[in-house]
Amino acid sequence: MIIKVLLVLAVGYLLGNFSTGVVLSRKTKGFDIRDYGSKSAGTTNMLRVLGRASAALTLVGDMLKGIVAGLIGWWLLGDRMGALLGGVAAIVGHDFPVLLHFKGGKGIATSFGLLLMLYPIQSLIVLAVFIAVVALTRYVSVGSIACAVLYPIIVIATTPFDARVAALMVCVGVLAVFCHRANIRRLIEGKENRLDVSKLKGRKG
Repeated sequence: MIIKVLLVLAVGYLLGNFSTGVVLSRKTKGFDIRDYGSKSAGTTNMLRVLGRASAALTLVGDMLKGIVAGLIGWWLLGDRMGALLGGVAAIVGHDFPVLLHFKGGKGIATSFGLLLMLYPIQSLIVLAVFIAVVALTRYVSVGSIACAVLYPIIVIATTPFDARVAALMVCVGVLAVFCHRANIRRLIEGKENRLDVSKLKGRKG
């Protein structure tokens, strides 16, 4: 069992190391997305720098990492906990990829992919909250942080209590907030970029 757990963690982490944004920007534009905009390899920065199509591909690719890692964990360990372990490992790999010198993204899309598979109803509620917060504030980071806080609460409150699941969910939320520390600092300083909807509508990437 220990060997299987270690295998799930290792495979999940390595899957997380595949950065959709970095690969897309290098292959299609010849540069590393992490050198532009907010310096992140995530969907929002891809949207700002390369446009909607590149952002959509990045979103799907990053979500798939969480889903695939979760499915592998479920297959090898046989339960939801195994899926969570695999998915959380992928999130850590996405945020701190050894193959990319530990300079990754914030893990929001990868987390959402995993949790959408495991908790679809709760995930749709969280997605609605994200959309509402971003629509009201035009800060994607605020929507992401709100969801990072809400996700553990809603999953723990609406499912049979399991201390292991609760601990992992809290870890996912804390990690997401931690990875947004630069955004939080910019929000406090009034320097955080807002989502420019009018500009993005005209960019197809």
